[in-house]
Amino acid sequence: MSDPEAAARVDATPDDAPIAVPDEGHDEVPEPSWWHRSHPTFAGLVGFFSGVAFVVAVPGVYAALLGLFLGDAAAQKLFPLVILALVVPIALLVPRKTRRFAQFMFLGIISTVLVVVATAALVIWVMVKLDG
Repeated sequence: MSDPEAAARVDATPDDAPIAVPDEGHDEVPEPSWWHRSHPTFAGLVGFFSGVAFVVAVPGVYAALLGLFLGDAAAQKLFPLVILALVVPIALLVPRKTRRFAQFMFLGIISTVLVVVATAALVIWVMVKLDG
């Protein structure tokens, strides 16, 4: 290889490639490295913890807003409609680009619900055994 630029391109890896700052005359911005675009664990981690936050935050905010604007009686009647919020993660399952995120989001939702239900059952069982 007599061309030094070709040799440099062959030897360079995405991690050690220099970050180029565009000159005033050029509008070209370099493409981000691979781990900024699609790291394999990014969608899984963010999806799982989004599912955990979804279970905690969405019903709480929904109940607070209903109670604030409509009163307690109407909030109790309308609270079951919070289940319609599941349309968002279901819709994320459709496009291929967001499917992995949505799968891990459902894993976060299901595991959080299971942990809450199991903990509540254990606490109720202990309280009944101690009291009765």
